[in-house]
Amino acid sequence: MKKGHLMICALLGVAVLAAPALWATDGDNLIGIGPVSRAMGGVGLAAPQDAISAIFANPAAMCFGSYCPHSEVVFGGTLFSATVKSTIDLSGMGMGSASATSRMNSFVVPAIAVTSPITGKLRLGVGAYGVSGMGVDYKDRGPLYRNPDTGQDLYTKLEIMKFVASLGYRINQHFSIGAALSMDYGNLDLAAGGSHNYAVGLKLGALWHQGIVNFGFSYTTPQKITHDRVANFDEAFGSTTMDNLTLEAPQNLSAGVAISPSSKLLVEMDVRWTNWGSAEGYQDFDWQDQWTGAIGVQYRPVPALAIRAGYNYSDNPVKTHDGFDPMGVMRVQGVNVPAMQYEMLRIVGFPAIVQNHATVGVGFDLNDVITVNLSYMHAFDESISESSLGNLARLASSNSEDAFSFDVVWHF
Repeated sequence: MKKGHLMICALLGVAVLAAPALWATDGDNLIGIGPVSRAMGGVGLAAPQDAISAIFANPAAMCFGSYCPHSEVVFGGTLFSATVKSTIDLSGMGMGSASATSRMNSFVVPAIAVTSPITGKLRLGVGAYGVSGMGVDYKDRGPLYRNPDTGQDLYTKLEIMKFVASLGYRINQHFSIGAALSMDYGNLDLAAGGSHNYAVGLKLGALWHQGIVNFGFSYTTPQKITHDRVANFDEAFGSTTMDNLTLEAPQNLSAGVAISPSSKLLVEMDVRWTNWGSAEGYQDFDWQDQWTGAIGVQYRPVPALAIRAGYNYSDNPVKTHDGFDPMGVMRVQGVNVPAMQYEMLRIVGFPAIVQNHATVGVGFDLNDVITVNLSYMHAFDESISESSLGNLARLASSNSEDAFSFDVVWHF
């Protein structure tokens, strides 16, 4: 058995030890996986520069890249932090107002991948990495941050980790196809303790390689996870039963183009449509479909050094409900939820609203075998607010983010 195949189980075992909460960027998804893709704005469909970018973005791209025709192992992590603030103003209801900063702000996110040839045309890739999540911690922030029916302070945490096995097949020197089977681990905590479950999904990809230009395409199926007994949403109506909540990672369709006019310069652009509006759970909380665009540049002044920069823009998927009835009732997955509790979860509990991301990074070949990559991402501060009917209640949140990523790549 090839060394790359022997490495897979040992390395992926390390990733199982950590599946921390993340913070949202494009909706509740991180932009790119690993410091190479993230330094270039999250691109990677048409010309990924390392194995983990290919496995995540487009399995067909495993057949064309600097890691071909040999094997590559990537081991890294991300330190992710967010600054989330909110205001709850119930002055119109005689209950005053309060502002607070969430205490949930910094996490470490693992990322591991291996790609290796099976035959001259067929390649195997395996990866494990955190891909999405969000959350806030407003414990002990005062009565306005406390559910009057349950007595629980506002606390939310969603975390999703993917374990992926992928195959890429090079049909000829210009075209390849690929497929990746993923098992998603999801954990949701709405202040009643974490509830985890699993889902299976599929990513299909294709890549056309022609001289200095590459075109990449991928489609990801929905992945639905049901979190059991996460909260008693209808306790205000006399219920004593903890309710389930299903969250479906939505289908998405992506396309990208990469242009490399010389061995020193690479410019890559990606666009993605994410179907939040039809995904169970997100649809219930009135998210809308999202378009994301990214551009990244890599420049090599010398062969051993790569300088990278990028920009990523994504629509805000969270709709506002100005004029909502604070005394009303919403229906969520067969359960009656008080409208104020519903809006609190949407606007204050899950403010996945950042849109503009700037990224930079470097990569350096220590020798012919080892490469080190670093990146930094900043998501600029965005805010969201809504007011109820008659301005009886006003809810607002703001969010900005920073991420430092590092990995070590072993070529063999």
